[in-house]
Amino acid sequence: MLAVVKSAANFGIDAVPIQVEVDVSPGLPGFATVGLPENTVKEARVRVQAAIANSGYVFPAGRITVNLAPAHIRKEGTGFDLAIALGILAAQGVIAIDKLGETFVLGELSLSGEIRPVRGVLAAAQAALETSSKRMLVAPENGAEAALVDGLDVRMARCFKDVVDFFVTGDCDKLPRAFPEVNEVAYDEDLDMKDVRGQYQARRALEIAAAGGHNLIMSGGPGSGKTMLARRLPGILPPLSHTQAMEVTRIHSAAGLTLGSGLIKQRPFRAPHHSMTRAGLVGGGNGIPRPGELSLATHGVLFLDEMPEFSRHVLEVLRQPLELGEVILSRANATVRYPAKIMLVAAMNPCPCGNLGSPKRRCRCSPMEVSRYKSRLSAPLLDRIDLHVEVPPVDLVALQSAKCGESSQQILQRVCDARQLQKSRLGENGLNSNMNRTKLMETTQLSSEGKNLIATAVERLGLSARAYDRILRVSRTIADLEKMPNVEVSHLAEAIQYRGDERSLLAA
Repeated sequence: MLAVVKSAANFGIDAVPIQVEVDVSPGLPGFATVGLPENTVKEARVRVQAAIANSGYVFPAGRITVNLAPAHIRKEGTGFDLAIALGILAAQGVIAIDKLGETFVLGELSLSGEIRPVRGVLAAAQAALETSSKRMLVAPENGAEAALVDGLDVRMARCFKDVVDFFVTGDCDKLPRAFPEVNEVAYDEDLDMKDVRGQYQARRALEIAAAGGHNLIMSGGPGSGKTMLARRLPGILPPLSHTQAMEVTRIHSAAGLTLGSGLIKQRPFRAPHHSMTRAGLVGGGNGIPRPGELSLATHGVLFLDEMPEFSRHVLEVLRQPLELGEVILSRANATVRYPAKIMLVAAMNPCPCGNLGSPKRRCRCSPMEVSRYKSRLSAPLLDRIDLHVEVPPVDLVALQSAKCGESSQQILQRVCDARQLQKSRLGENGLNSNMNRTKLMETTQLSSEGKNLIATAVERLGLSARAYDRILRVSRTIADLEKMPNVEVSHLAEAIQYRGDERSLLAA
């Protein structure tokens, strides 16, 4: 007898509906799984057999064939276990086949019959709704995430026996309904901008970066506060919209980071170690590539501390994602697109020992060592970073001062006002940092004095056409922070000064 159960396979941050076709026929005992299954899917035979037997049901002695359709899509993961087990019992007549038609099933089985959570449930729930399924069965740890999709009845099951009883009796009370949960953002008083002493230019650069979504690199000696500043950046970023929160949750769900949680409302802050590989940054792995740090930081901050210490070939893969806002991973068996709408924040020392330019500490690096250290960052990569800021050591007077600077909440209000102006000008998710050239020219009409100023800067600093556009974008953000309709010469001059440190870096 043939039974069909609906399930889903992960493909990037999306899910593809899969029909699990199970046929039980007389013959020599055997269990065959077809339809491009990976090893984890093939191993379901052992888990399903033990789970059925340990739940008090009879595992058939005949030949079992499991087909995962469509067969041209590669399947991986353990999420098909529950669907295969239900299909086997339905093919034996224990469960009525027609009762499985409107239910989407996703879950891993333990040998005892316990249902365990799997990754990618949010995308699977959206696929279930698109295929007109009315109900979805998942593990309790996946319930809050799957219930984020409106219009879908999500039920949670702790063990396989409860699921079978539900289909046999039709009693919905046997499986509790799941309800959506939102991970509320908790204000962290330990990461407030008021704790930063001095560093007025760096604070101003962070505010501009937050307002326009610009990339930022800070150069300064050890202990000058670069990491401290970067970790306070999420506190001055506006809250995620519902659409952005759903996208962030889908990405983290595909990576298996949302088990037991619901909608992610906090902007991501990812700070990988400099020993990270290319696959760790952009994504990769066997089978369907998993999202990397670039994608996990979508709508948030990717912080690269000690940036020159990262491998050169790792840093160079940042070029295309910073321009396009997405990562395209091409493999022999699949091409996957992951979002990478990030704010890149980097920190570096002025030299290997960190004391170059310090008035109190002697630098022991030779000119060749300094040049070699700075040359680890290529010109094309630096060209894609809008704000270059020097962070000098904090003097003793500022450290001992009892006077606090502006709090994160005060800065956040100005940032939200600036982003509201950008939203009215560019659309729901529009930011000055990714404004196209046509819109850029429309919104940054320069006076003759402003044109002469930027022309002189491009000539003296040797800036590229990309840097020219980025200066205009930053100046537009500065004008938005001051709620000015036009870009004035003062806005342009401030934007140009944030490219000044680029000259010394490129000289290496």
